[in-house]
Amino acid sequence: MPTFTVTRNALIPARPDEVYPFVVDFHKWTAWSPWESLDPGMSRTFSGSEAGVGAKYAWAGRKAGSGTMEIQEAEEPNSIRIRLVFTKPMKAVNPTVFTFMPEDGGTRVTWTMTGETKGIGRLFALFMNMDKMVGKDFDKGLAALASAVASARA
Repeated sequence: MPTFTVTRNALIPARPDEVYPFVVDFHKWTAWSPWESLDPGMSRTFSGSEAGVGAKYAWAGRKAGSGTMEIQEAEEPNSIRIRLVFTKPMKAVNPTVFTFMPEDGGTRVTWTMTGETKGIGRLFALFMNMDKMVGKDFDKGLAALASAVASARA
């Protein structure tokens, strides 16, 4: 089965322990996720743990489609593994990982999503490059994450 990987990273001028809370808590994604503003009428449901392992987030909207995310592993302040499941417009499971590496000038945040192209997704992949399509959203999200962290530090 053909697979894909989309990875983007950015240097955020803050310590890992200042950046990590914005990703490990789905409630805070509204401050930086590139998809939150896509569909203002989108419904959101939070369940499970408040943050960290077991935290769940579900969304449904006309433009944003629908799906769920669940944090499966969280190693503070180094990494977070998420099970991302899309249910509409296409069904897919895309494991997603965030890593937070201290570096001169801040934290190198890397956002990686992997998946398989099967079913209708395989046909879609013939015409659309997942890296180009999703990568720009990751870049936008990482820039917004940097802004959200900067605002919280001010």
